[in-house]
Amino acid sequence: MRKRIIIIIVVLITAYGLARYLHAGIRLMNLADNAKLFLSRKEAIDVYAVSFTHDMDKDGINDLDDICRGAREEARNRTYYHSAYYKGGYPPENEGTCTDVVWRAFKRAGYDLKEMVDDDISRHVMLYPRVDGHPDPNIDFRRVPNLEVFFKRHAEILTTGIIPWDAANLKEWQRGDIVVYGPPIQHIAVISDKRRRDGVPYIIHNCGPVATEEDMLLGWSSPLKYHFRYPDVNDKD
Repeated sequence: MRKRIIIIIVVLITAYGLARYLHAGIRLMNLADNAKLFLSRKEAIDVYAVSFTHDMDKDGINDLDDICRGAREEARNRTYYHSAYYKGGYPPENEGTCTDVVWRAFKRAGYDLKEMVDDDISRHVMLYPRVDGHPDPNIDFRRVPNLEVFFKRHAEILTTGIIPWDAANLKEWQRGDIVVYGPPIQHIAVISDKRRRDGVPYIIHNCGPVATEEDMLLGWSSPLKYHFRYPDVNDKD
């Protein structure tokens, strides 16, 4: 039995290592594509920035801009990637994971994402498979599958189609939006207001070694699963 467990652990570690290696390779290919894009003769397209009036913290800056700015602070602070369990839920300010970029960005906009997620789980625990019927406020709000469920319930669900050079399509991708990538490497990120010349936006995220703002919306090694905008002004829950 012990030998079988060791074999399973080795297989899982190897699979994870291969996935990370593949991800690194895709990042290099993405850089090569960026170089080709830079050398192309096409002029940068102008993508319309949608107006958004919701302002949770009443600071005169709408939520989308606040969320984008909050995420960018993580990149500027170069928050070190470290995944761990913390009593009370919150990691130290200088460390975190992809999910920590999101709740910190929401905090900048006046939202307590931990409180909102914990409350939704307490009232609808069976809708959260990752919780498995046993809520843990110390970690639930920092798990990608839980944030995916929360945003599916309370955020506007938008297109996952991305068409470079198509201003009408790219207008659907705005700063402060949230994207979730599925297995094998689940991930979550915030859409930046910075764009490539073809209009595709950057993302702000933390996949190690530190939080960054980079051209990775199309470059992540797992499929893009969801695209959200919070809040959904039509949310009735």
